[in-house]
Amino acid sequence: MLVKNAKLRGNEELQDILIQDGKFVQIGKNITADCEDEVLDAGGNLVCPPYVDTHCHLDYVGTSGLLRPNMSGTLFEAIDIIGEQNAAGLITRESLKENARRVLNWQIANGTQFIRTHVNTDEEGLVSTQVLIELREELKDYITIQIVAFPQLGVYKYENALENLEKALQMGVDVIGAIPHFEDTREDGLQSLQDIFALAKKYDVLVDVHCDEIDDEQSRFVETVASMAIKTGLYDKVTASHTTAMGSYNNAYTFKLFSLLQRSKINIICNAPINITLQGRGDTYPKRRGITRVKELLEAGINVSMGTDDIMDPCYPFGTGNMLEVLLIGIHVCHLTGYNEIYKAFDLITDNGAKTMQLADYGIEEGKPANFLILSGKDEMDVIRRMSVPLYSVHNGKVLAACAPKLAKVYAEDTFDVDFTI
Repeated sequence: MLVKNAKLRGNEELQDILIQDGKFVQIGKNITADCEDEVLDAGGNLVCPPYVDTHCHLDYVGTSGLLRPNMSGTLFEAIDIIGEQNAAGLITRESLKENARRVLNWQIANGTQFIRTHVNTDEEGLVSTQVLIELREELKDYITIQIVAFPQLGVYKYENALENLEKALQMGVDVIGAIPHFEDTREDGLQSLQDIFALAKKYDVLVDVHCDEIDDEQSRFVETVASMAIKTGLYDKVTASHTTAMGSYNNAYTFKLFSLLQRSKINIICNAPINITLQGRGDTYPKRRGITRVKELLEAGINVSMGTDDIMDPCYPFGTGNMLEVLLIGIHVCHLTGYNEIYKAFDLITDNGAKTMQLADYGIEEGKPANFLILSGKDEMDVIRRMSVPLYSVHNGKVLAACAPKLAKVYAEDTFDVDFTI
């Protein structure tokens, strides 16, 4: 495959990209090659690495209203509904797999090629874990799926939680999780983190903790996660998801915390649409919107990415698996609307997510797998403003999805000149 006239991020001049045997072999100007298979003219549109969704729950997708609607719109009612659905046997192996596959197809069409999904291990038989492991294998030629063993009810609030986590690791999940702020006591929360870090070391897997997903300014498990990342030597193999309580911390404590986060090198994940939906429910006014300090974390050099989190489930009735939608909402609520911030924010669903998932071969560089998107728009801001569906999504040199490619050049040349003369 030869891609002509590609606008790469950070490069003003258009480039050509030659792909052979599923890898980038040459990137430069005026490349000529005898490509019998395919020549794609990017038409000056933005060409970038695929989107990375670092946080979702594929075992819950498509279950909104299955048993009853979430009338309060809160996280805690959503967790109750999920438990009731499972107890009633409403989610079968077949329905779970069908729903997850459908949403994965949406995500692939929207340009996501790498995804980290949590799977609830608070169930007998670990059927959900089995199903997602099957899907990981069945769809490996289209999308890379990392699976997190996640004790939704807490390690010490579900009788066999710790045993199930280890069983899931033995089955072959990639990451281990916890939810310390949901445990009955702070002591249980701390012990749960010690337990899962020990398992992470034993099975050589990554760590991703649902951490401080609450408005309580006294919920400070992120400091423990960061400290344990240092003490265990896991460092950037560790992720703290949500950290919404950070939005309520006082600045003096946060200043100290950021020093620890920098030294620990852990990753932070913000799920903007869901965080602003579920948090702040107990407030009157001023009303908190439950967003972690994305802007300040980025300025401090701490790796932050974004995820879809929930798609049409008891936590959130909307969603199409479109990472641009997640980013657009995130840019607004995190005040990332400074001119340079908008361009840099694209990292939240690309490069930063790849760092979180520890993807070594990610990016448009010679020698790496040919995974990329051609997006209708001349640069990052243009793509975000348009909410552009990928014109092409290419994985290992093969086209996964294409949308109206004949319009590519028209979109790239579409400009809006403003005359400011009064």
